[in-house]
Amino acid sequence: MALIVQKFGGTSVGSIERIEQVADKVKKHREAGDDLVVVLSAMSGETNRLIDLAKQITDQPVPRELDVIVSTGEQVTIALLTMALIKRGVPAVSYTGNQVRILTDSAHNKARILQIDDHKIRADLKEGRVVVVAGFQGVDEHGSITTLGRGGSDTTGVALAAALKADECQIYTDVDGVYTTDPRVVPQARRLEKITFEEMLEMASLGSKVLQIRSVEFAGKYNVPLRVLHSFKEGPGTLITIDEEESMEQPIISGIAFNRDEAKLTIRGVPDTPGVAFKILGPISASNIEVDMIVQNVAHDNTTDFTFTVHRNEYEKAQSVLENTAREIGAREVIGDTKIAKVSIVGVGMRSHAGVASRMFEALAKESINIQMISTSEIKVSVVIEEKYLELAVRALHTAFELDAPARQGE
Repeated sequence: MALIVQKFGGTSVGSIERIEQVADKVKKHREAGDDLVVVLSAMSGETNRLIDLAKQITDQPVPRELDVIVSTGEQVTIALLTMALIKRGVPAVSYTGNQVRILTDSAHNKARILQIDDHKIRADLKEGRVVVVAGFQGVDEHGSITTLGRGGSDTTGVALAAALKADECQIYTDVDGVYTTDPRVVPQARRLEKITFEEMLEMASLGSKVLQIRSVEFAGKYNVPLRVLHSFKEGPGTLITIDEEESMEQPIISGIAFNRDEAKLTIRGVPDTPGVAFKILGPISASNIEVDMIVQNVAHDNTTDFTFTVHRNEYEKAQSVLENTAREIGAREVIGDTKIAKVSIVGVGMRSHAGVASRMFEALAKESINIQMISTSEIKVSVVIEEKYLELAVRALHTAFELDAPARQGE
């Protein structure tokens, strides 16, 4: 008998019909002999609806009270699923984050889990009940309701799995696993049977929306095996694990991630003096703007050109800050580009294979795609290119690194 934590997202519980389908799936697992803890999100769109209600009262809701209202979404779904399970003859009980005692810090709207009291859950499991827990929420030391921010329900699921030492944490969503890249861009993309936490972290940080970064970090820290599965289609999904041994025998590259939400800024003719990087990036950081890739080139006239990328939503704000900096330090000009994209190859196999970056550059060169910026880490190579070449680049790299799925008979 295995102890499984199952998490179902908003689309999985988006209607009564879907909640009934989740109940059937949970019943099937329970009848197979597994002990189950089920973590639920609110119905899809419900959290946004509740936030909109709050903003009809005030443009800036008090964070504590906002947590009180948005946490009610999960309270509805856990009660409905528990009713559906009981109707099917499956003993079940629902708990809010407060009732389980998921203790968090007091950072409302983005709280972090500090501790979980698992005694109540263990007692219910021992009595043969399925335990249904509200995701996304907890309680601080003052008894105030808190919420965990974006991806919070995934984090709740992983944290419960860690506290209970579960055999597996299963994340049910609207895709049937993690793919080598987005199948909408590359129809030949393959579902991966297994991927490491490191690779999944890179994929998530680079734009793959399958899992939230926080939940993957948590799972990696506590070595909780994660499995991504489709809510309403049968299949093995993708296992995310710490084990690299099998991965090392598979292709060098596990996947290709990309991000369209990039923008580039360059400050030209900067006096090449010590501390210039801080003078440029200090004000950007002080404005709470996150910088991604950075390149600095020194010219013959003792000036430097400094280029960095930011999220496209932050472009205008960053440009304004940079223009002020340019005037203060006597730089020649500031130029920008919002029509760029980032493409990255990811794989733990890079550690044991030379020439991966050059193979990437060769594949792009064959398609006459110019590389504007390059960034590397132990298991990742990222490049910035013109946005109009993004899909061509992804398809070319997918083929170059032999990630294309073999054609089925008759195709």
